[in-house]
Amino acid sequence: MSSESQPQAGSPLKRLRTARLLMRASAPAMAEAIIDYQSRNAAHFARWDPTRPADHWDLEPTRARLAREEAGFEAGTIWRFWLSLHEAPDRVIGQCALSDVVRGVFQSAMLGYSLDQGCVGGGLMQEALKCLLDQAFGPAVSLHRVQASVRPENARSRRVLERLGFRREGFSPRYLFIDGAWRDHETFALINPGWGETQRPVA
Repeated sequence: MSSESQPQAGSPLKRLRTARLLMRASAPAMAEAIIDYQSRNAAHFARWDPTRPADHWDLEPTRARLAREEAGFEAGTIWRFWLSLHEAPDRVIGQCALSDVVRGVFQSAMLGYSLDQGCVGGGLMQEALKCLLDQAFGPAVSLHRVQASVRPENARSRRVLERLGFRREGFSPRYLFIDGAWRDHETFALINPGWGETQRPVA
């Protein structure tokens, strides 16, 4: 992974690069490419995504949401990256995000991610998440813990987390309303290996 810009204190870099991927932070100018990504994968994501308003992926609501995420990136509350292959930088094929970032004595964030149906099975999401976690656990951000919630039947997503070292911590019945019903989820978490047992968090 190489960096393409300088980080702000407490936040990841806004542009990241892995062996195969470009990872760019949310910005309103990306709205049309992101809408195309979501449209291509609507059926693929329907089983796993929360139910959203009919206009959720219209152009203006999407631009406004990306603007809020851009501000959230600056504020250190959400860090979402949109993924593209090096050879097709204008085509979004996935996203990963650390949201609900809490500092103080918690120093934790929630992990979420999705990938284009045509790109599943090639290790791209694992590559992207490793890069994101390197930022999250590195000295510029220095989170202590990252948590993810996964439906028990989503075996592929579970494998991605397990390969990255996440450990199952618990079970949450009827955790989120998805695809027409309240769905059970499992909680997985990864602790920053660089944090000592008695290391004090930065406020």
